[in-house]
Amino acid sequence: MSRPLAKPIAAPPLFGYPRYWAECYGTAPYLPMSRKEMDALGWDSCDIIIVCGDAYVDHPSFGMAVIGRFLEAQGFRVGIIAQPDWRSAEAFAALGKPNLFFAVSAGNMDSMINRYTADLKVRNDDAYTPDGEPGKRPDRAVTVYAQRCKEAFREVPVVLGGIEASLRRIAHYDYWSDEVRRSVLFDATADILLYGNAERAIAELAHEVALGKDIRDLQDIRGTAFIRSEVPAGWTEIDSTRIDWPQHIDAIPNPYAMGEDEGNPATCSKADNSAQDDEVAEEVVRIIPMPLQGKSDWQLEKTCVRLPSFEKVSKDAVLYSHASRVLHQESNPYNARVLVQKHGNRELWVNPPPIPLSTEEMDGVFALSYQRRPHPVYGDAKIPAYDMIKTSVNIMRGCFGGCTFCSITEHEGRVIQSRSQESVLKEIEEIRDKVPGFTGSISDLGGPTANMYFLNCKDAVIHANCRRLSCVFPTICKNLVTDHSPTTELYRKARQIPGIKRIAIASGLRYDLAVRDPEYVKELVTHHVGGYLKIAPEHSEMNTLEKMMKPGMDTYYDFKRMFDKFSKEAGKEQYLIPYFIAAHPGCEDEDMLNLSLWLKKNKFRVDQVQTFYPSPMSLATAMYHSERNPLHKLSYKSGKLYIPRKLEQRRLQKAFLRYHDPKNWAFLRKSLLDMGRKDLIGDGPNQLVPWDEKSAGKQYGSYQKAIGSQGRSGGDGARSSDRRKGKQTAGRGGRGSGKPTRRR
Repeated sequence: MSRPLAKPIAAPPLFGYPRYWAECYGTAPYLPMSRKEMDALGWDSCDIIIVCGDAYVDHPSFGMAVIGRFLEAQGFRVGIIAQPDWRSAEAFAALGKPNLFFAVSAGNMDSMINRYTADLKVRNDDAYTPDGEPGKRPDRAVTVYAQRCKEAFREVPVVLGGIEASLRRIAHYDYWSDEVRRSVLFDATADILLYGNAERAIAELAHEVALGKDIRDLQDIRGTAFIRSEVPAGWTEIDSTRIDWPQHIDAIPNPYAMGEDEGNPATCSKADNSAQDDEVAEEVVRIIPMPLQGKSDWQLEKTCVRLPSFEKVSKDAVLYSHASRVLHQESNPYNARVLVQKHGNRELWVNPPPIPLSTEEMDGVFALSYQRRPHPVYGDAKIPAYDMIKTSVNIMRGCFGGCTFCSITEHEGRVIQSRSQESVLKEIEEIRDKVPGFTGSISDLGGPTANMYFLNCKDAVIHANCRRLSCVFPTICKNLVTDHSPTTELYRKARQIPGIKRIAIASGLRYDLAVRDPEYVKELVTHHVGGYLKIAPEHSEMNTLEKMMKPGMDTYYDFKRMFDKFSKEAGKEQYLIPYFIAAHPGCEDEDMLNLSLWLKKNKFRVDQVQTFYPSPMSLATAMYHSERNPLHKLSYKSGKLYIPRKLEQRRLQKAFLRYHDPKNWAFLRKSLLDMGRKDLIGDGPNQLVPWDEKSAGKQYGSYQKAIGSQGRSGGDGARSSDRRKGKQTAGRGGRGSGKPTRRR
């Protein structure tokens, strides 16, 4: 039976709701953080209070500011409790009882990744805290904050949001405790969870609650997850609780069927209520095994996919990987189905992702009344994250790359949402006019990537029906628009703004897309590279790259040829800075050895080594936990992946990336001997490490000198720039983005 095509879905206009009555109070200079500020605004109470693990910076790169200003624009009075003392409920009552709900977020970063390195060592700073002071937020902050809100005012609803909650919306593997934990909704005792960029969901939620509706009855809002007792009657349930379905599958009898219709799949959609004279028979849940879904009739709007229960995935790692695969296949907002996962005797219900914002709606969000600086309460204290992004501009959201180690897709989605050129140019002018000490340099025009601005599927119907995990892997989809001319035009217009002397592009570049548009590469290289450009091959070996869903090195070489050509034409000496990940699931020690040889051949000295960080919900984390590859159909007979899990394994793979560091030579010598690669020990140009530090020959010394402090030999080497320790985004393999994440 063929399924009808999914259609593009429209959403109510983001700014189309009637404003709440409190709009009469106008716009606050800063959202209040104290009773004194509330009194100055004439407020007797807050309608919504945002509790957040970050310091309050009123800037569109900080989630609490975006959500707070957006709710203010809807007419609500919004207060901020930033980095409260979580050891008691006192700080959570500082602004009084909110009229509608608490909105709780751990901040722009996952609190666990913010505090611990990939090797589980405690970090010594926190970029989102005044003066970088660590220890200002608890572990699992969203859970702790929600519990304290309930202690302060038990009857007030608690709404979870932000990246930490978003990546824990279902049962998930937790790297820090090395176990599968249940959905954060259960531990936080919250009422509802908003995942992804939450403007649509929180607008609908706030207005419905303001109308007097019980938050527990708001069960059809996209981008939300909540707990219910059972699947409603009348729904079709696709059963995906197992991976070992037999070859021939008989239809499962409906457990609600009665009498002579029992077990007949054609007639078991209603219960037999004939004894109730004039009452209409109540529809019941219809269950379809996953393999039969293509042969059955079901409606997208009333169909859910049942994932294996928390109890099962917590004990069966292969089943966990299967659940991760299903979740990622249900990520397109236009064809995704509700996900259901049993936790004990309760059902976790995850609605489909929110409809992406239009360009006009994106412009509206970024045009809100931001002060573009930290709240005055922080005085002269420096907030490192703000200092890094205060002159950068976010031009888009989302990423269709689908890299398995990255959680951008799980949070922001695969659909690119772009601002208009006018909106971006206006923000650049505001930076010029408002940022104290502005020198004329814009530090970045980008987002999750530098060059996906206005790149989307060329056909809306094809897009609505697509279930690909990546638009660019294993090959670039023929339906993907790869024309970079909107980005090129934006760069040119931005450079013409009076007072703007330089515009850098600091976001990571998808060079496999860039090579499709040489004019863009020429524009970028000629005007927007200040000597170095960071790109992310991540690895040199296809065995590992396939697990990452990254392109092969041929594409890197294509881009490098363009980069060198246009740099020479511009009369500039410029270098590529490649990023690599060690200890990725499926990465063999031999793969890292080959990468090390590639680095030496190309005269690269990688200083900031990046180790895979298993962030919740990513596909690579499912690989790490299950030792299986969820990119392919799973079975219990699926081959196991090599997982560099032990400290010694991870240490070796990091050491291969830093083959040039004398501190690693003894360890590498022993490892090379164990691997049967004695031929790579010596002073020759094709050997990796010398036999010992004292006898390191002239040839090796000459090689070190040739590389130099920046690795510039041959115009190909470059030393990885300092990626600002501790600023890792959730799910980027433990790797910093060069600036704070803009997720919320």
